[in-house]
Amino acid sequence: MSRSLRIIFLIHTVVSLILGLPMLIVPGRLLGWLGWAPIDPIISRVLGAALLALAWSSFRGWRAGDRTRVAILVELEAVFTVLASIGLLRHLLFAPFPIAPWLAFVVVAAFAVAWVAVLVGVVSRSRMSD
Repeated sequence: MSRSLRIIFLIHTVVSLILGLPMLIVPGRLLGWLGWAPIDPIISRVLGAALLALAWSSFRGWRAGDRTRVAILVELEAVFTVLASIGLLRHLLFAPFPIAPWLAFVVVAAFAVAWVAVLVGVVSRSRMSD
């Protein structure tokens, strides 16, 4: 596994933990502090759980040596971040929002670009080796 992929996995683990844990435990406080309202505590906790699950998969990817397992994790991360970026952008473009949702979009979109770049690299390398 490349050094850059290991770094992406590690950064994604840390960011997902930092955001996922408070979203699961105290979503109202976190989102209120960020100026993000209204807050649905149920879906916010589900998002927290999803972020923690992604943190776990990124941690497993960071530790993995099996190329097939890593490729599956990269696909999962890419699909989640691309769909999340599209969903966030759809709302951000059509209504005024504070800075926090825009920052969330920037972070998710940056991970989407990173995961897709890794995925394209993985696919092109596997085609070359066939």
